[in-house]
Amino acid sequence: MNKEPLLSIIVPCYNDVEYIEQAIDSVINQTYSNKEIIIVDDGSNAETKLVLKKLESKINQLITQENKGQSTARNIGIEEAKGVYILVLDSDDYFEPTFCEKAVNTFLDYSRVKLVTCYSNLIYENKRKGVFKPSGGTLKDVLKKNVAMGSAMFKKSDWSYVEGYDEMMRRGFEDWEFYIRLLARGGEAFVLKESLFNYRKRQNSTTSKANRNKYDLLTYIYIKHKELYIEHFEGFVKHLLSRIEREEHEKTKNTLRLEYRIGYTILKPLRWVKKLLK
Repeated sequence: MNKEPLLSIIVPCYNDVEYIEQAIDSVINQTYSNKEIIIVDDGSNAETKLVLKKLESKINQLITQENKGQSTARNIGIEEAKGVYILVLDSDDYFEPTFCEKAVNTFLDYSRVKLVTCYSNLIYENKRKGVFKPSGGTLKDVLKKNVAMGSAMFKKSDWSYVEGYDEMMRRGFEDWEFYIRLLARGGEAFVLKESLFNYRKRQNSTTSKANRNKYDLLTYIYIKHKELYIEHFEGFVKHLLSRIEREEHEKTKNTLRLEYRIGYTILKPLRWVKKLLK
């Protein structure tokens, strides 16, 4: 009998025909053995459905629904999950083989942990690469910004208590809002200091779309959690003012840089004429 707690891995998929197989293989190949894999087809096109049908033999369950958005797809998959722990994975990303084992062990070792994330390899469409290091932290930290990757691990009991992802949020930032509620009762988001996740930075990704609507989404989050922000008012105001100050400083630097370039361009011919006249 397997004594490891069951881990349920939920993979919502919407038209990710190019990447879904790599995502599924990455969770199949995890060193953590006691797991189930649930794909939620969120109204994908015919081409993606063919690939999902081919993958069905590799997984435990394929749920098909009309397109309802990522939050709903995750909630439906988690509702069906039997695991103590839940890992959500976007279908265009993938994990390194040891993430699940290290994440579950973190929960077992530290009772305060509510969420486990890790450093992430960033994969850009132009083949450029980078590393992102989420900060982790507690409620006071997550009220200021998202502290974890969207693909992260948490307990199903905590998901149930906070009533899952907000299904009204279909334009992004639903991970951050969920994490606020997850940490509102205490605990912390823990960061594994290894690059165990691979995150694709795509132009039309949910995150990119969210950044184009970020002020509307921020307004929604701030108002929804007004009481928490009032409770942590001083730290939050200092954070906002610090961010505004950084942005203004950056604008000033860019303006000076532009003015220098314009001045150099205008004066260059004059310097050339002056040199000829010497």
